Amino acid sequence: MVKLNRIYTRTGDGGTTGLASGPRRRKSDARLVAIGDVDETNAALGLVRLEAEDEGPLAEALKRIQNDLFDLGADLATPETGEALSYEPLRIVDAQVDWLEAEIDRLNARLAPLTSFVLPGGGPLASGLHMARTVCRRAERAMVALSGEEAVGAPALSYINRLSDYLFVAARHANDDGRFDILWEPGKNR
Repeated sequence: MVKLNRIYTRTGDGGTTGLASGPRRRKSDARLVAIGDVDETNAALGLVRLEAEDEGPLAEALKRIQNDLFDLGADLATPETGEALSYEPLRIVDAQVDWLEAEIDRLNARLAPLTSFVLPGGGPLASGLHMARTVCRRAERAMVALSGEEAVGAPALSYINRLSDYLFVAARHANDDGRFDILWEPGKNR
């Protein structure tokens, strides 16, 4: 388990950091960029949760997702090299993706079908969810880029993709089930 008794170690002062499995990588390495973007997604959700405190199931879902994002970070911090490890690495599993899909379906069932794209906005909670969605999409792009260089688990890639979908549907839910959505009007200001 994790035990942090010192926050600074000075080992990263030269521009490297250690992965969970031991090797050190440059802080600009594609794996560390992906881990950082997942961490930023988690931090964005921490801010969103301040607006969601009174939202019951949504607040609980966001808390669960934040925990899952730490699992995702641990997954990414332990590259799949095929070499035996002295421990069982923590990986995102299909059940976590399935849970997100069920939550998307649950929230989406209450929403009217879209007739246009939705502009990010509405109320403060919806706006925060849209912002978190865009950060999540960046994390997904970083993970996809990493997967072009090294192995990334399929459930991890599915999870981050599904999470942005969830955040979009949750934003619509937060906008009074879409009633306060701001729809894009193509060419309106020409």
